Amino acid sequence: MDTSQGKNGEINEGIDSWETVMFLYNSALKEVSTKLEILNDEFVHIHKYNPIEYIKSRIKTPESIVKKLKRDGYESSIENMVNYVKDIAGIRIVCSFTSDIYRLAEMIGKQNDLTVISIKDYIKHPKVSGYKSFHMIVTVPIFLSDRVVDTKVEIQIRTIAMDFWASLEHKIYYKFEGHAPDYISRDLRECAEIVSNLDAKMLQLNEAILEAKARQDAEAAQACETTPEERQSQR
Repeated sequence: MDTSQGKNGEINEGIDSWETVMFLYNSALKEVSTKLEILNDEFVHIHKYNPIEYIKSRIKTPESIVKKLKRDGYESSIENMVNYVKDIAGIRIVCSFTSDIYRLAEMIGKQNDLTVISIKDYIKHPKVSGYKSFHMIVTVPIFLSDRVVDTKVEIQIRTIAMDFWASLEHKIYYKFEGHAPDYISRDLRECAEIVSNLDAKMLQLNEAILEAKARQDAEAAQACETTPEERQSQR
């Protein structure tokens, strides 16, 4: 079964098996998850700090894929699924601070065997609902026995606070099937603003802690270099 364009290309209409396409997306999730774990481990090794709090991955359910295709005006087929549903394979990275988000996005973009095909910055440009997150669509090569298939993965990067808000917003809107009363939408937007202020305050606090620790370390180093006579004269 031909699942790529030539020797190395994206999945196309050649796929006629649900099992095949799911195998490719699951393989892509494994590839990208491993890369993210290595990046995090390297960051800890060099900087003694891990920017990633936790990682979640998922494959869209068949029901969710069909619903999205119908909403966008496409027939339910494997070809349309592969061509028009960009987030079948999804990875969510949750960080402590907003600065970690952009640092990770830059690190991911520099991976030689990942190709970034689109970016949506909902942090600088939030959705009307108040939703904030950083989205990247990447392709990763899946090396099979007889060919290489570039497979799409959506990466979402957000803070703990953003993830908390987004998870609850999804649950609330799910109950109303996307048609929540105006006052609930308004209150959710207000909560999103509170979350944004909390993220900004926590980032500011973290930066202040780092500055205070740097000054403390500098003073300790200076004290070690001072002779007993010099310390005595300073009293």
